[in-house]
Amino acid sequence: MTAARDTATQPSSFAKSLFAGALPDDMVFPYPRLEKEESRTVQRLISSAHDFLDDNYDSDTVEEQRWVGDEIIRGLGERGLLGLYVAPEYGGQGLSQTGYCRVMEEFGGYDASLSVVMGVHQSIGMKPIHMFGTEDQKARFLPDLASGRKLAGFGLTEPSAGSDAYNVASYAEQQADGSFVLNGEKRWIGNGAKDVVVVFARCESGHVALIVERGMDGFEAPHRFDTLGLLGNDLRKLTFNDVRVPKENVLGEPGDGFRIAMSTLNNGRMSLGTGVVGATKKLIEQAIEYTTHREQFGMSLSEFELVQDKVGWMVSYLYGLESMAYLTTGLVDSGVDDYSIESAMSKVSSTEFIWYAVNRVFQLMGGTAYMADSPIARTLRDTRIFPIFEGANDVLRAFIALSGMKVIADEFEDLRKVELSDPIRTMGTIADFVRGRVSRTLNPAQLETAHPALDKHADAVADQTKRLRGSVEKLLRAHGKDVKFRQRHQKRLADASTDIFAQVATISRTTALFADQGVEASGQEHYIADSFCNRAAARVRSQLNLVEDNDDQQIHSIARAAYNHGGYGPKLH
Repeated sequence: MTAARDTATQPSSFAKSLFAGALPDDMVFPYPRLEKEESRTVQRLISSAHDFLDDNYDSDTVEEQRWVGDEIIRGLGERGLLGLYVAPEYGGQGLSQTGYCRVMEEFGGYDASLSVVMGVHQSIGMKPIHMFGTEDQKARFLPDLASGRKLAGFGLTEPSAGSDAYNVASYAEQQADGSFVLNGEKRWIGNGAKDVVVVFARCESGHVALIVERGMDGFEAPHRFDTLGLLGNDLRKLTFNDVRVPKENVLGEPGDGFRIAMSTLNNGRMSLGTGVVGATKKLIEQAIEYTTHREQFGMSLSEFELVQDKVGWMVSYLYGLESMAYLTTGLVDSGVDDYSIESAMSKVSSTEFIWYAVNRVFQLMGGTAYMADSPIARTLRDTRIFPIFEGANDVLRAFIALSGMKVIADEFEDLRKVELSDPIRTMGTIADFVRGRVSRTLNPAQLETAHPALDKHADAVADQTKRLRGSVEKLLRAHGKDVKFRQRHQKRLADASTDIFAQVATISRTTALFADQGVEASGQEHYIADSFCNRAAARVRSQLNLVEDNDDQQIHSIARAAYNHGGYGPKLH
């Protein structure tokens, strides 16, 4: 019975296990590492990228020209950097998810516009062809895309369908010969004016994914958007007027389109997370460089406590996010099929973290950062879109919470279906459910593989996981199906579960470090991990406390009054 699921089978993902009150540490220990041969390949690719970009890439010129440059794309393609995960038989490097994301981390630290162009091309543009294409489609498209001879885009967002991607209005009508005639409009499409765009549209059987190529009659990219940041990223409006897409360019089956889109985004979000890791490492270096050499009141800024507080916070938080990002890629490489929640957790936490990190560095550098031509001003403009890219963070929080809650909701479904006229059956179902709760109490979740030096944090994570499960049960009992409308609680559960997962990742990573080097020789990483876990645990307590005690109704009433008034209502003068 599903009511006893937690004692019989584990959920399909580690994050779902957290919501179920379980900690299957065999999924997250030992911490994933690149094999030596792939690690050497990754380092070679990174060195090649730096050698080429240092001689040929100028961020100021890119902003002036509003494009990273065709010659840059060709040069990176010739060095194997545009087909990182593509199989060698199609001209790629054949990297694992971890290897790919490690290279993308480096681009994130080099230049945001270039990182986004590369990410759109590889993480979401040609990814659906790689994941869902036929052998013929892979042979036709991947060699040119992997070499940089062509660039790919991802056509999902529309004027009336942003976060609500299921309700796209573009429509593709299937013809007798198996082709589709596509009509509609997309907007904010990176690489949209280039060569290949995977377009998602409604069709008779649901949604369809179509490989649209530049030059097809009726396909145009007539308008480039002016944006706040990422000025080297060519963001386009796309129009489709009776575009005939041959059946050979249909990805998957008609009806599979939405699933293909979501699977692509689930996978692609990981490289955005590791790109942020790279960008934040660069930010920390810039902050240290400036505050070390800048003197005020007769001493270096680096000597002031509040300056150290900002830098220490960034280093500690980044350690946890980096640990989580690469634990997630390791799950993919280990063959875990369901990593959608973990991927969303990594994306949400990393993209919001860098926004706060940029603000801290901005504060450290003061008026210097405020100058329009300063690198930090550019970073401020470039990173604001990250919490919106590849799924708005508020929507992803709802996805994290509701997907996790469903694991327990399935148990409650059994209780709702109990036939009270059948006491024997009723007692059996309730007994299964209660037995599961007793089992969790007598045998609570534990990270048994954690290093003994980390027992404090491992025990805390076990307690947090148990409490997360209890909070979910309480909300489901209180709200039932209406829990899908309780977005404040969804945010609390999403943030709490993300911080628990990040602590698990940090504990796993540090356990591996201790095993390799010993606790005493681990240096500052022990203290960084300790700081991150302590602060994350405090955030979890705060979020779950708010499930119990909050001012939601008061805030709701204040907001409704503001809407009714059309603005701020109180009058002072």
